Amino acid sequence: MNLADIKKLHQKKYRQSFGHFLVEGEHLILELQKAATGQPALKASELYVTGAYEHWQSPFRTHVISDRQMAQLADTRTPQGILAVVPMPKRPAEPVPGEKAIYLHEVQDPGNLGTILRTLAWFGGFRCLLSPGSVDPFNPKVVRASMGALFHVPLETDVALTSLVDRYQSLACLDLNGGSMASRGFREHDCYLFGNEARGVPREALNQLKAVSYSIQGQGQIESLNLASAVNMCTYELMRDL
Repeated sequence: MNLADIKKLHQKKYRQSFGHFLVEGEHLILELQKAATGQPALKASELYVTGAYEHWQSPFRTHVISDRQMAQLADTRTPQGILAVVPMPKRPAEPVPGEKAIYLHEVQDPGNLGTILRTLAWFGGFRCLLSPGSVDPFNPKVVRASMGALFHVPLETDVALTSLVDRYQSLACLDLNGGSMASRGFREHDCYLFGNEARGVPREALNQLKAVSYSIQGQGQIESLNLASAVNMCTYELMRDL
């Protein structure tokens, strides 16, 4: 890809057209290199560095560019001087025994999705499913917020809510009037549904899916939790004592 095309990768339509996305900064490049040892497709990534990083040890084909060129390619205001053009995954990894799925319905905030991916990567054993209309997981803001977790969590996009009933025997969701999340039954489901930051998951869809509802008990005065915080608490509860 030439530099003009790489710059276009800030836009979703070009990421989809070219089949690549951008990864920027030392930490993310290190996570990419780590992931590439077990995911051969990532070895086709190409590295772009300024003179400050020309001796960076990498398994990727490396190009040295000027500081001015890096500023044009980077998404951050003060780029570190190292970024990679990474091929988008052709297909997610196959499910493994005992794996649980986290389904996100029309999540919009890049920071929320990135934080959720970090949580799922930390605990392991989770698959992330994104509904149509969700933020693009290869958006530079999501990639940065994930801190490299994007490379370590099986991820599926454009997964229709109605398709879950054919894939999973038992579904769960959060509701203010649901059962206790601390109950043993909470851990026995295959897929956990979380809704859009403002609208949640449509009630009629939950009824059709026969999703069992649970609540995160709180003593405070506010009405709801941040989406990423709710997912964090649920995944911790699912992994506790296991």
